[in-house]
Amino acid sequence: MKKEARFWKPIGNHKVQCTICPHNCKIQLGKRGVCGVRKNENGKLFSLIYGSCSSVAEDPIEKKPLYHFYPGSTVLSLGSVGCNFRCDHCQNYGISRALPEDVFLNEIPPQAAVDLAKKRKCGGIAWTYNEPIIWHEYSLDSAKLAKDAGLYTVYVTNGYFNEEPFKEISPYLDAMNIDVKAFHEDFYKKICKARLEPILNTCEIAKNLGIHIEVTYLVIPGINDSLDEIREFCGWVVEKLGEDTPIHFSRFHPDYKMMDVSATSIDTLLKLYDIAKDVGILFPYLGNVPHGEYEDTVCPSCGNKIVERYGFTSHVTGLKNGRCRQCNRSIPIVTA
Repeated sequence: MKKEARFWKPIGNHKVQCTICPHNCKIQLGKRGVCGVRKNENGKLFSLIYGSCSSVAEDPIEKKPLYHFYPGSTVLSLGSVGCNFRCDHCQNYGISRALPEDVFLNEIPPQAAVDLAKKRKCGGIAWTYNEPIIWHEYSLDSAKLAKDAGLYTVYVTNGYFNEEPFKEISPYLDAMNIDVKAFHEDFYKKICKARLEPILNTCEIAKNLGIHIEVTYLVIPGINDSLDEIREFCGWVVEKLGEDTPIHFSRFHPDYKMMDVSATSIDTLLKLYDIAKDVGILFPYLGNVPHGEYEDTVCPSCGNKIVERYGFTSHVTGLKNGRCRQCNRSIPIVTA
């Protein structure tokens, strides 16, 4: 579905500049931005995917992954096509690299999305699978209606936003899982065709705005897994986002244009888990790995198990009124 875009400006000779993300694409007549879904038609910028869904699913919130936000709840997950990154290792390249005209898309207007979430007894709506900021017009309208209907709202995102559109949707956004894909600019330039600094800025803005945030770091062998880089990353999280910010170190598996890179070893992930603890991260987790204690939420003070997880299921066992049942320490988990 086509709709005139927000956050753009004319720059002469029928060209427009999109200002939704830090690419700030200058788009000639009849052309599209980096994302592939924002097009200059007759000197105006249009979103080509308003309400257009490639993927609709009921997911456990833990799959986003969000471990400290309504554990055990189900979220209606919506995805479209396109992305403002060009990641060589993309695991959703079937939709992130697709154009709207190349795949079948279900048209689900904002109110229909809210109605569907309520019908399926979901606690909220997540815009996920591909990058939600390029879907801004739709997610903004949907999020407003979702909040009115008593649903929570979630972005699963690469964080590559400009500040103004982010602040526009922020009053209607409850939680975010933000990918920090590496902690050096060279990675973002070569692998993602983007920059690191705007992502870090998004994380800090989200924290300051009171949005619940969790951070995912996909660990790729030989590329972003040096112990020094991980230590520096964890130090930044402690300083800028807080020691109680959950970090999900996720295991890489070969995909798309990086089939020649091996999967991350469990030994490497365990080392990074220990580094995070050593730096001061209170709630590090490991993802895409066999079941183990590194999935559970444990009280940092007394070791009491707060949330026990197995795969994408969770059981809140040690929490009462936001505090550890055993030692009464405050635990930063959002619950109903």
